[in-house]
Amino acid sequence: MKFVADLHVHTISSGHAYSTILEIVAAAAAKGLEMVAITDHGPAMPGAPCAYHFSNLAAVPPELSGVRLLKGIEANVIDRNGTLDLDNERLAKLDIVLAGLHTKCAPYGSVTENTAMMINTMKNPWVDVIVHPGNPEYPIDAEAVVQAAVEFDVALEVNNSSLTISRRGSKPRCEHIIRLAKQYGAKLIAGTDSHFALAVGELQQATELLEANGIGPEAVINTSLERIEKHLARRSNRRN
Repeated sequence: MKFVADLHVHTISSGHAYSTILEIVAAAAAKGLEMVAITDHGPAMPGAPCAYHFSNLAAVPPELSGVRLLKGIEANVIDRNGTLDLDNERLAKLDIVLAGLHTKCAPYGSVTENTAMMINTMKNPWVDVIVHPGNPEYPIDAEAVVQAAVEFDVALEVNNSSLTISRRGSKPRCEHIIRLAKQYGAKLIAGTDSHFALAVGELQQATELLEANGIGPEAVINTSLERIEKHLARRSNRRN
């Protein structure tokens, strides 16, 4: 499976990542990627940038070194209603919005509570992707989440970092979500969740898990610029 884009990448602005936009773009270009999304954490994460940072992403060119840049966010869910830590007015102006449950931001809860929180997040009209839904810190009813992802047309991420250096215990949960996504026809992406430029585009473990469960490139958004654009274009209908 070949990927044209990495849609989950952090810069030094996240406060716990270590590369600049220029370093990330250079790594993406060297690996033959056509697109990369800059998705720093929202303001609720300790060390993350303020809300104005995301408004000022307009200062970043849309393309560098032949690599298209999506200006986005990995927004943090901050309550059980699925509220995000950036207002909808700013979210609407970003190219891509990832959202996820993170320690220090989202409350822990039961399977029922976590599932409701994740589904409530999907109801936000600007959310494009739910990241690392297999995180064992927030156990969920995976079938209900996948069905909601189809209903609200939100993609679910297979997070390569969860399969390597973070969120231990994620693999069986990710595999379960992948199988359900195949059953119900949910959209998937593979993301590195890179916090250092050399990890950009490194999706081997996610690829292996997807392919082992019979997922072809047609079911994974970031294997095609056309699929990415089509998924993100559905946001335009929500501005009317």
